Amino acid sequence: MRHRCRVMGYSRTLRARIVILIGPTASGKSGLAMALARHVGGEVVSADSQQVYIGMDIGTGKVTRQERAEVPHHLIDILRPDEPMTAQRFVEIADDAIAQVAARARPVIVAGGTMLYVRALLRGLFDGPPASDEIRQRLRDEAAGGGSPEALWQRLSKVDAEAAQRIDRNDLKRVIRALEVFELTGIPISEHQKRHDHSKVPRRYPARVVGLGTERELLYRRINRRVEQMFDQGLIDEVRALREAGYGPDLRSQAAIGYAETHQLLDGEFDFADAIRKTKKNSRRYARRQLSWYRRDPDIEWFADASEVDLDDLGRYLTPPGVSGA
Repeated sequence: MRHRCRVMGYSRTLRARIVILIGPTASGKSGLAMALARHVGGEVVSADSQQVYIGMDIGTGKVTRQERAEVPHHLIDILRPDEPMTAQRFVEIADDAIAQVAARARPVIVAGGTMLYVRALLRGLFDGPPASDEIRQRLRDEAAGGGSPEALWQRLSKVDAEAAQRIDRNDLKRVIRALEVFELTGIPISEHQKRHDHSKVPRRYPARVVGLGTERELLYRRINRRVEQMFDQGLIDEVRALREAGYGPDLRSQAAIGYAETHQLLDGEFDFADAIRKTKKNSRRYARRQLSWYRRDPDIEWFADASEVDLDDLGRYLTPPGVSGA
């Protein structure tokens, strides 16, 4: 069975120059995006799958409202926590935001932590086999009936260890999709993705991709400190408010790291110290997956720290001589 790579909405209208800032959690992307936007008079498009949700502020590390008043940010607080967000939907909304910023002759900076979203924005999406409602329902019923998302993830790790390494074990939708592809084709989804090399697909935008590859021990210390700050700033109250508004732990948005552990804390599954310890552990694991994913892209310009990035250089790329704005 052959599949193709879909380049969504590709046209001459999508030619605004952009700078994309990527890196693992707690590497300093948001701060660098703010600094670059101030430097060039630009606007920021978030490529974070959780920052789209209203009411999920502390656990997603959103920039403050004061910072957003100073530098416009897009794709933040656009959905309720029970509304679905997919990579395809992200690209459609991001394309529209980028076009609007470019129309105002403002430089565009994309700040992203969600790996699939960044790749989809630049290269489009891989088309796998058509969905099977029967297989998906069976796997959902299995998870709900005691198999648990963790058990499905363990099954995936046996048939496609590479995909399992990239997919969070609480991300039931992506785990089910990977198992579905394997069941339909007999070939791991990671192998399908390798056969359809995104690096050979034309970029949807002219872009420079800047990566923050903070040294691992320093990154882990930053992650641990950030998790402690999240709980100090009121993450438990934030999750409690989400629950009171009807957004419970069964929602995909609430499976995000920090939120899942806090729901478990509120459900009495473990105590406060365990919630912090588990959130730190899962955050570090996610950072490793992010770095592993990004390191495969030869076009990323890597820096050890945000302080090493030359804002003037990126500014010249975003606003070359003779060009006003993006």
